[in-house]
Parts: sequence; C-alpha cells; structure tokens
Amino acid sequence: MNASTTRDVNNTPLEEIDVSRPELFQHDTWQPWFARLRKEAPVHYLADSANGPFWSVSSHKLIKEVDTHHKVFSSEKGGIAIVDPYVAVEGQIQGQSFITMDEPKHMKQRQAVTPTVAPKNLAELEPLIRERAVDILENLPVGETFNWVQEVSIELTARMLATLFGFPYEERHKLVYWSDLATAVPEVTGDDSIDMAKRYEELMGAAAAFYQLWTERATEPPQFDLISMLIHNRETAKLNEDPAQFLGTILLLIVGGNDTTRNSISGGVIGLNKFPDQYQKLRDNPALIPNMVAEIVRWQTPVIHMRRTALEDYELGGQRIKEGDKVVMWYLSGNRDESVFENPEKLIIDRPNARAHVAFGFGVHRCMGNRLAELQLRVLWEEIMQRFHWIEVVGDIERLPNNFIRGIKNVPVRLHPV
Repeated sequence: MNASTTRDVNNTPLEEIDVSRPELFQHDTWQPWFARLRKEAPVHYLADSANGPFWSVSSHKLIKEVDTHHKVFSSEKGGIAIVDPYVAVEGQIQGQSFITMDEPKHMKQRQAVTPTVAPKNLAELEPLIRERAVDILENLPVGETFNWVQEVSIELTARMLATLFGFPYEERHKLVYWSDLATAVPEVTGDDSIDMAKRYEELMGAAAAFYQLWTERATEPPQFDLISMLIHNRETAKLNEDPAQFLGTILLLIVGGNDTTRNSISGGVIGLNKFPDQYQKLRDNPALIPNMVAEIVRWQTPVIHMRRTALEDYELGGQRIKEGDKVVMWYLSGNRDESVFENPEKLIIDRPNARAHVAFGFGVHRCMGNRLAELQLRVLWEEIMQRFHWIEVVGDIERLPNNFIRGIKNVPVRLHPV
C-alpha cells in the first residue's frame, strides 16, 4: 500500500470514511480503510454518500450477526445492494427474485432450484466440468502472453452457465454479458456515462430469450436444468406470468453462477503469483487443492457486500440501528478480520480455518451454489497442476470499478508447462 493512501486513511475523519467508493476496488486500495473501521468502528455510520446514508458492518462476528437475524434485517425491504432500488420508469419492469425476499417466500422459491446443486447432481456434473476444463486448458497458447480472464475464467464459466440453464451452447457468451450488465449501474461502478435506457433494452433481450426457452421447456418432460426445475415446481410454475419476478430470478441465477466462480478463478492465479511460497507449497502437495479453493474464495471474496434494511430498532456492536436504516455487510472486510484469520492479507493455501469465511454469506441467504463454485475451482486446479508448472502473471492486473462484485478484467499470463 503506498504512503499517500495511508496518509489519506489516517487523515480522514472517521465519520467521513466512505468505503462504498468504486475506485477503492478498481485500484485495490480498500484494505486500510476497512482495517481502520474494524479497529475503530466495526459498526460505522456514514450520513451522506452517493448511496445515501448507511451503516457499514465490517467485522466477521457482526456480519454473521446481521446475516443470522433475518427477521430483523430484511432483504426484501430495500434490496440486497447498497444502491437503492430504482424508482420504476413508467412501462419498465423492475426485476425481483428470491434473494430479495424474506421468509417464508424466500425459501419456497429457493427450494425450486436448489436440487440443481444437490450432491448427487454435482457428482454427475463433475465429469462434464472436467471435460470442459481440459478442453480449455489443452487449447491455451503456451509460450504466448494472453488474458487469463478472457480465455479461462470467462470461458469455463460461460460453458457451465449454458449447461445449468440448458441455454444454446453456441450463444453462451450472452450469459456472461447479461451478468455483467446486471450490476452495471452508476452507483455501483462510479460510471455516470452508463446508458440506462440501453442497459434496460439489453436486459429485456435476456428476458425474451429466456421466455422462449421457458415456452419450449414447458412442453417437454422434466429435465436437469434450472428452467425446467422452475417450470415443474409448484411454487415457481407460473413465474413466467410475473415479468418482474421472472427477470429478477433469471438474472440472479446468471450472476450467482458467473461472478463467484469467474473472479475466484482469476483471483487464485493472482494470489499464487503474489505469494510464490504458496505456489511452491501447492506443487509439493496438490492434495491441498480442496482447502486452497476455500482459501482462494476467502482471499478473493467475489461478492464485496450485501445490504439489509432494519425492520425494527436494534443494537449492534454498541450502536443503535433504527428501523428503516440501511445496513451494509462488507464481506470483503469480514474475510480480512485479524481476530479470526491470522495474517489475513496473505493467501495461505493450508489455512486451517479457511472455511470460516463469509464470502458466500451466512444464514438463510447463504449462496446456494457455493458447492458448485468450489467444485469448478477444484477440478480446474487439479487439471492445471497436471499441465503447468507455473501460470506466470507477466503484466499489470486490471480490476473493475465496482463496489458490489470484485471483478477482474485482465490478468496477463504466460504458461510454463510441467
């Protein structure tokens, strides 16, 4: 961390610290800001920001407290992102989904698609994941510099998304495009030039494509894909009759299936290059891969935050949160909590408590696809280690300005075969 960043952190009055600024994540300068909050104000109130007033919850323990008390802290009241839901433009559909529902509605809809990622189905998916990972790795340009994000992280994710949805395989990159579009709003990215009308038009294109899939799948016997499971579940069988819930649910499943895996695949390569002793530890003992996967997810933390809205007054960490207040759980900070993780800034692939991370959330809203994400990462690294001694990062890493998804755009690498 450079000296100017440290000075900025130390000289900023505590009450003015704003950890929602997208540039902190684009430039990877967020660490000291959260370290100060964890030390001085783990429940911190900011009265004014681009996202209005909000509470920041930055410690591991208190994040879990908020996530566990879902009857007090609502996902439905104001949504799950720091940006407030947009006031509907006349004639426009505003997406809704089970992640923005409270109980009992949340669990009823969630259970419609959970079977897709049940252990039995994951076991059946593993050979397909391995086959596709091998195909990608075998066709990489050895000896040339290329963008790992584009050629591996995005490609593997796109192939798996197409499989999970039963989406036309040759059009799989549309799924990644729509996923990126879903979080592309000015308050999240800091980009005021985003054409929101064009964005809406493109998302309606996604809705149209999935309406067509729904219509086709509705006339067929139940199959192993998310659309078929939604159609053949009593709670979601008429989802297509509610445009807001249809769009919201589809986008949730696309984003959920894309961002965690994609950015953890990229983050793992970055982390192992940053800490070469850990890369050597992996070469010496590839059996560490399953634990390493959990540690990569902790270290990367693909979803930076989740937001809740207080339904009643509540005391959290000695602070009085009032009914209606916006409460933001900074998972990225919780996964760097020094009181839980020793030397938290370092990727330590045999970290004994790596699975204590909160990157997938906690409680009833814990990410339902967490095991699938881990499976894809495990299989990919098993296949990488059979082929490459070193995936060498050979240039500057380009990150995305985004306070919700910790996105990585470019990781220039060169492969060194075993």
